[in-house]
Amino acid sequence: MNRIRVGIIGLQPEISWAARAHLPALRAQPDRFEIAGVANTSLASAEAAARACGIPRAFDSVRGMAEAPEIDLLSVTVRVPYHLELVRAALAGGKHVYCEWPLGNGLAEAEEMERLAREAGVLAVAGTQARVSPVVRLAGRMIADGAVGRVLSATVTARGRSWGATHADARNRGYLLHNRNGATMLTIPLGHTLAAIQQVLGAITEVSAIVDNRRGSILLPETGETVPFDAPDQVAITGRIGDGAPISIHYRGGMPRDFPGLVWEINGTEGDLRITGLHGGAQQVDLALDHARGDQRGWTRVEVPEDLTDEFSGLDINPANVGRIYARLHADLMTGSRTTPSFADAVELHRLIEAVERASREGRRVTIRG
Repeated sequence: MNRIRVGIIGLQPEISWAARAHLPALRAQPDRFEIAGVANTSLASAEAAARACGIPRAFDSVRGMAEAPEIDLLSVTVRVPYHLELVRAALAGGKHVYCEWPLGNGLAEAEEMERLAREAGVLAVAGTQARVSPVVRLAGRMIADGAVGRVLSATVTARGRSWGATHADARNRGYLLHNRNGATMLTIPLGHTLAAIQQVLGAITEVSAIVDNRRGSILLPETGETVPFDAPDQVAITGRIGDGAPISIHYRGGMPRDFPGLVWEINGTEGDLRITGLHGGAQQVDLALDHARGDQRGWTRVEVPEDLTDEFSGLDINPANVGRIYARLHADLMTGSRTTPSFADAVELHRLIEAVERASREGRRVTIRG
């Protein structure tokens, strides 16, 4: 009874996010989880995935899987525009839900899903994985313990990876390149990082912003085509966080010329912290933490202490962070704790992103209501 039986929605062997992150994350903890079923866009696709991945049952529909007594939890790992429909089906079947971030295609969809989950009385988890990174947790602990004194300001500069001069995935070019799909540099890499920033420093309470598409077109190297796109490739935010400390964030599309492509500095009265990573998708890169105090020149690397290491530390970063969410989910279901990022947390993150977009559109400072 301690093993949670998981049904995965959207599994393509070796290709999909479910195959690259969720499968190894679940298989790393067999005492907690059993992968019991899969549902895709067709029964044939689900059967092929089940055969390839050794999953005992393929379902002909998400509704059928949601109604199956041998399934406890549905994991929604497909593209953002389908999240609302699939989460509705899962909740209608009384199942617990793990839905990848972004939760909805905009704030209104996220609010509806949160309401439905609350009314269903189930555990509803949003996959903002950077929040559970050991380095992010360590930074939060050090801030709370006074490692930098009172926080004076924070600055983040990062590269957003997929929205630069080229876009490598021609097969999915219509998905990430257009605002209408809700899967942009603002919502995905910056959204995950915003969740981590607020985990460490508290809520962002007001913002001014420029959200812009400067390139207008992008090269698909696989085909040689240059195609238009309207998703932002520049996001610049200034605001206040925590007890009113200034924060500035600038994300630019594309990969960095060299390491690091993510630099997050926290300046305080007694010292500074710096988190770095390969690019701005904080949920998908190994992070490093440096510390400096007083008039120290240069940085001292801070290693993750033993009590923040876990069974996932030997995995690649994607299944490691997803596995940490699943481990918290299991503990929440077994003990009644609430340690996972919830749909309610996701709504607040969507509300922040909506405020950033509104601040840019209207050219004014926007206060984020709690």
